[in-house]
Amino acid sequence: MMATITYPSHLLSASSHLRTTTTKTGLGLHSPSFQGPERSPHFLKAGSSHLGVKLNGVFQKTRLNISCAVNMAAGQSGDPEKINFDHLMNKARKLWDRSPQPVKSFPWKRALENFIQLILDLFVMVVKYLCVPLLAVSSLSEMSYCAHQKKLFLVPIPLLIGIVVAGVVKETALELSPLLKDAEVPWHLIVTAIVFTLIKLPGPYYPYWGRIFIPHFANGVLWRTLLFAFS
Repeated sequence: MMATITYPSHLLSASSHLRTTTTKTGLGLHSPSFQGPERSPHFLKAGSSHLGVKLNGVFQKTRLNISCAVNMAAGQSGDPEKINFDHLMNKARKLWDRSPQPVKSFPWKRALENFIQLILDLFVMVVKYLCVPLLAVSSLSEMSYCAHQKKLFLVPIPLLIGIVVAGVVKETALELSPLLKDAEVPWHLIVTAIVFTLIKLPGPYYPYWGRIFIPHFANGVLWRTLLFAFS
């Protein structure tokens, strides 16, 4: 037989009271109010808002500092140039004021115009002498093509037509503007040479009969124009 052990009543009441207290304490530990402010949704939302405000302020300060640095750099880079230019202008003005009267009365504007005219004359002279061999080589090349096609006997026809057209173009330009007769730069001849050179250049891309007639027609105009330029 098993013996029954009997506990005193005050021990039983103390044990039940301890179990009840432990259960309440465990429930309190798992409740949202006991988890602290760091687990509260309101606290997390407020913390994230505060962090966003701080980051926004940092970004704005960084952007402001960068823009200030750029403006300072631009101002520092532009100021010396402006100062140097003003300094040079002041030096030139003082030098002009201290110059003797013959230097001030010298026709500088007319001298500049004469210098530009001299440069243009030299340029036109060089172009004229360069065009002679270039035109001769291109004419021989086009004549060789006509000889290869057995159409060399047709070459004088467009060549003579071009020579006549060049004379007509010159007379027409002089009638429209009589000042071209005494002009130091023959602009009408230059324009005529440019136009018919542009007509001559695409010669290999013309149709068959165009490759035979058009380049030689342009050659006649260009040869007559060169003759006018040298005369």
